Amino acid sequence: INFEILSNPEFLAEGTAIQDLFKSDRVLIGGDSTSSGQAAVKALVDIYAHWIPKEKILTTNVWSSELAKLASNAMLAQRISSVNSLSALCEKTGADIDELGKAMGMDHRIGPNFLKASVGFGGSCFQKDILNLVYLCKHYGLDEVAEYWHQVVKINDYQKLRFAKKIKEDLGGNIEGYHIGILGWSFKKDTNDTRESAAIYVTDHLIDFGAKVRIYDPMVGAEQIKADLTSLWKSRGLNESSIAKLFELCTIYSDVEQAVSNTSAVAIITEWDEFKTYEWTSLIEKMTFPAKVFDGRNILGELNMTGHIYSLGKTN
Repeated sequence: INFEILSNPEFLAEGTAIQDLFKSDRVLIGGDSTSSGQAAVKALVDIYAHWIPKEKILTTNVWSSELAKLASNAMLAQRISSVNSLSALCEKTGADIDELGKAMGMDHRIGPNFLKASVGFGGSCFQKDILNLVYLCKHYGLDEVAEYWHQVVKINDYQKLRFAKKIKEDLGGNIEGYHIGILGWSFKKDTNDTRESAAIYVTDHLIDFGAKVRIYDPMVGAEQIKADLTSLWKSRGLNESSIAKLFELCTIYSDVEQAVSNTSAVAIITEWDEFKTYEWTSLIEKMTFPAKVFDGRNILGELNMTGHIYSLGKTN
C-alpha cells in the first residue's frame, strides 16, 4: 500500500470556526517534493478549490506548513503579551493603553488587531503551540530563540499574577476573608471552553491570598469549574483533603446578582457582551466597601463610575 502524508493545519478560532472554514484567510498544504507527494498535494488542493480561491491556497514542504501553524499562533500570542507588558508600564507612567494601542495600530506595518490589554490569553492553542516551538528550538540547540518565545508565556503568567496582586493591593494588602466575585470562566466570550483560562489562575492566586471567591459564568457550569480547579491543584501535588479545604473558599453561582452581592470587589475575566449591559450602579450598591470592579478586559471604560473601576493599563 502506498500513501503520502500531508500537513494541512487548521486556522480556526473558537466561536467562528464555520465562518473561518468557508472564508479562510489561507489554506496551507505541505507535502513532499516527490512526484507522488506533489500528486497528493494537488488532490487536496482540488478539494479546497471548490470553495477557496486558488490564490489563497498555499503549497509548501511539510516543515514549512507545520512551523507556519506554530509561528502564527506564537505571533498572535506575542502581540497579546507585548501589549499586556506595556499595560503595566502605562499604569506607572500615566499613559493610557487604549490610546497607545490605537496609535500603534494606525501604523500599517503593525495593524490594529490583537492590541487590546487583557488579563491574559488562554485556550488550547497559544500556550501549547508556543511551548512546542520552544521545545523544537531547544532540540536543535537554539537556546536563545527558545527563551525568546518562552518569554511570551512568562509575560502571560505575569499578567495574571499582576492582576490578582492589584486586587489585593487595592483592598489594603490583606484580603483574607474578603469576598471577591469572578465574572467569566471561559477563556473568551461565545465559547464554554475553559482550557488555560485566565480565570483559573486568577482565582487560584486570590484563594492563595486568603480571599473567598464567588464565581459566575453564563455558559460554564459548576462541574467544569470544579474540574478545572481540581486539575490545577492536583498538578501541584495537593491531596483530596487539601483540595476540599480550598473549595470551602470557593462558591459557584448561576445568577450574577448572587455572585456579586456582599463582595468587596468583582473581577471581570471574560469579555462576555452581557457584562457590558449590566446595571452596574445597581450591582455596586449590592457590594460592600470599597465595592471596586477590576475590569480585566477593559469593557466598561465608558461607564461613569469614577473610583469604582480599575482598568488595565490606565491611571485609575
